[in-house]
Amino acid sequence: MLANCPATMTAIGFETPGEPDVLRPVILPVPEPGPGEVLVKVAFAGVNRPDVVQRKGDYPPPPGASPIPGLEISGTVVALGQGVEAPAIGQAVCALVSGGGYAQYCLAGAGHCLPVPEGLPLEQAAALPETLFTVWHNVFERGYAREGETILVHGGTSGIGTMAIMLGRLFGLEVIVTCGSPEKCARALEIGAAHAIDYGASDFVEEVARLTGGRGVDLVLDMVAGSYVARNLKCLGVDGRHVTIAVQGGARAEINMAVVMTRRFTLTGSTLRPRSDEFKALLAQEIRANVWPLVEEGALRPVMDRRFPLVEAAAAHVRMEAGRHVGKIVLEV
Repeated sequence: MLANCPATMTAIGFETPGEPDVLRPVILPVPEPGPGEVLVKVAFAGVNRPDVVQRKGDYPPPPGASPIPGLEISGTVVALGQGVEAPAIGQAVCALVSGGGYAQYCLAGAGHCLPVPEGLPLEQAAALPETLFTVWHNVFERGYAREGETILVHGGTSGIGTMAIMLGRLFGLEVIVTCGSPEKCARALEIGAAHAIDYGASDFVEEVARLTGGRGVDLVLDMVAGSYVARNLKCLGVDGRHVTIAVQGGARAEINMAVVMTRRFTLTGSTLRPRSDEFKALLAQEIRANVWPLVEEGALRPVMDRRFPLVEAAAAHVRMEAGRHVGKIVLEV
């Protein structure tokens, strides 16, 4: 048993996939950190769309990962695995994890932790890693976004969407978003989007053409896939890049490859969870060098929606699936 830690903890798990009510408190042994890992006493855990997909049985954890949902946490380091020099015991961190976040204690790779700066509440710290890692990698590394370019982001008031707006603005991008209501469009503009399109009231392809004077955008961050892909390509200018990070509208798309060739499009995409520990550690280093100074000075803060007690994880999932949230939902442990 670990010093200064109980033998068991409360976590939120499920026996069979299903609706939010399958999520139940369970008593589990507190995990022990292996080489290169730290044990974090969790203060808050972020709730993300992949957690919902996992609960439904469509996104199993990668080999070796905890079956408990939860991909990002904040809290205090309470034990170190072999070979870990930093972070130190007692340090407040937030971390990207491969699972296990919905619990009182969670293992994290030492290289996947970021220090929580003074002035950043732990509630907000838990809402940063998953969206920050995802947007930084897909917009700036895979999508090659550069200052002065224009990006189209679907789901502008989601956790990913709000992070894309804020990061884009901080790094000199003009961000156009789509949202599902006039109220959400108004919030997206408050958060920093240059333009917000109500996709229920107008055709986003026509609106993008109007807003860009027919030139199109340089980059599309796509969470929908399916029938949206062909429409997204109509929004892209010459040499445009299309980055897919989720398939909420279906995994299959039909596109005109002749258009891809003649307009020199680049189509790419990624999923973060199954990537190697080494890759995630390198990504954390990139973020620490390029983005974390903005967090430390207070220029970047996540947009927060609601917090729920850990035992009310099912209610948090209900809220996420209803689609009425703006920004991040977190669980208070």
